[in-house]
Amino acid sequence: MELLRLAVAARRVGVHPGTLRLWANEGKVPVVWVGRERRFSSTALDSLTGAPDAPGRREALYVRVSGTSGQESSLAAQEAELRVSASGVVVAVFKDRASGLRESRPGLDRLLKRAAAGEFTHVRVTHGDRLARFGTGWLTQVLAHHHVTVEVLHAKGAAGGMEELLDDFMSLVATFAGRMYAMRSRASRRRLLAEAEGRVEHPAPEAEAEAEAEVAGERRG
Repeated sequence: MELLRLAVAARRVGVHPGTLRLWANEGKVPVVWVGRERRFSSTALDSLTGAPDAPGRREALYVRVSGTSGQESSLAAQEAELRVSASGVVVAVFKDRASGLRESRPGLDRLLKRAAAGEFTHVRVTHGDRLARFGTGWLTQVLAHHHVTVEVLHAKGAAGGMEELLDDFMSLVATFAGRMYAMRSRASRRRLLAEAEGRVEHPAPEAEAEAEAEVAGERRG
C-alpha cells in the first residue's frame, strides 16, 4: 500500500483534486493524515476505480544544479515537484551540485550503486538534462540492466537557462585546460629528465676538460 498526496491521488482515479477532496470530506474515500496533509491509500483508490494496485514501485529522485554553492532553492523546487507527482514510495533522493557534463558525480555515483543493489525500481528527474547533458542514453541502459526505469517529468525542453549553460561551458573549458596543462607538465618533466640523463652519460667537452683539470690539480697538490 502506498500513501499518495491529493494531486497524485486525483490523477490516479481520474478526477479533479477538488472532487477527491469532497469525497474525502463526505467519507466516501478513506484518508490518512500526515501532519496537516491528507494522504490517500493506493489500495483504497484502486478499489474505488476497480484497477489493481501496482505493487513494489519504489522511486528514487535525482536533482542537480551546476553551481557548487547556492541554488538551494532550485534543488528544493525540483525535489518538491518530483515528490508531488510521485506515484510510488520515494525511497531515496540523490543530489548533485556539479555540471551535467561531468561523468562522475557523488550523487549520481551513489544512485548507480544503489540501483545495482536493487533498492528502487524507478529513477525520476524533472528534465532529461538534469541526469546528464550528454549520454543519458547509456545511463538509461545501465539502469535498465538493473531493472530500473528512468522517468522524465518534462519530456521536452531543457532544464537549465543561460546561466547554467555558461556554467557547463566554463566547466568544460576548465577541464580541458587542466588536462592540457597536466600533459605539458608531464612532457616537460620527461624532457628535463632525459636531458639530465644524457648529460650524465655524455658530458659536454668543456665539462670533461674542467673535470680533468681538477683531477690533475689534486694530483699535483
